[in-house]
Amino acid sequence: MTKTALITGATSGIGRATALELAKKGYQIIATGRREERLEELKNLITEVPVYTMTFDVRDKVAIEEAIDSLPEAWRQIEVLVNNAGNAHGLSPIQTGDVDDWDAMLDINVKGLLYITRAVLPLMLKHKKGHIINIGSIAGKEVYANGNVYCASKFAVDALSKAMRLDLVHDGIKVSEVNPGLVETEFSEVRFKGDKDRAATVYQGYKALQAEDIAELISFIVTRPAHVNLAEVLILPAAQASATTVVKE
Repeated sequence: MTKTALITGATSGIGRATALELAKKGYQIIATGRREERLEELKNLITEVPVYTMTFDVRDKVAIEEAIDSLPEAWRQIEVLVNNAGNAHGLSPIQTGDVDDWDAMLDINVKGLLYITRAVLPLMLKHKKGHIINIGSIAGKEVYANGNVYCASKFAVDALSKAMRLDLVHDGIKVSEVNPGLVETEFSEVRFKGDKDRAATVYQGYKALQAEDIAELISFIVTRPAHVNLAEVLILPAAQASATTVVKE
């Protein structure tokens, strides 16, 4: 029987790479995101398995509930949920931070994760089987200057992952947390409000992780034997030793 994986934020970066990688492993893919044209492009790229797309913003709990409720029967047994949707907005000290940026990070990174998990869990609980992968960050393990609210949002993902594991262990559902360091995606471009030149400097002088590196790790985690759960993984580029220690040439 074909397994099903639902991936949020599948329109770019880690989410897109994960959809492509899990499709290679035989998972039929439910790809979600805000940009419908990107989802269609992804759907056309995947030829190995069926792909079902859903366009919504993870901040919209009503849209999420309606989307999950409307899933056709063939797509309702979700074995894997990858909570990838997340963003960083701005890089400012707390005293000059933009409140709208704070709201966006907390709404997407924390509340969005909760909304989609709450909607999908009844489908997993029905079969007493499933695996939830939460994409955290090294920023959820250690704070850094000007990271304040973004770090707080990822510390929340860390806490929620631990709590979810406790809540769901009796129901046969695994919960894993993947915490990447520097990954070369659209992340910095979003953080710097579209300033491509500034975003590019983040990844200059060393080899950053690529989205495909994280996707391969996620694939490894979800394909372990039933008795194995890689509960937490911190993955860094070789040039990075902490959130702020990076060796550049």
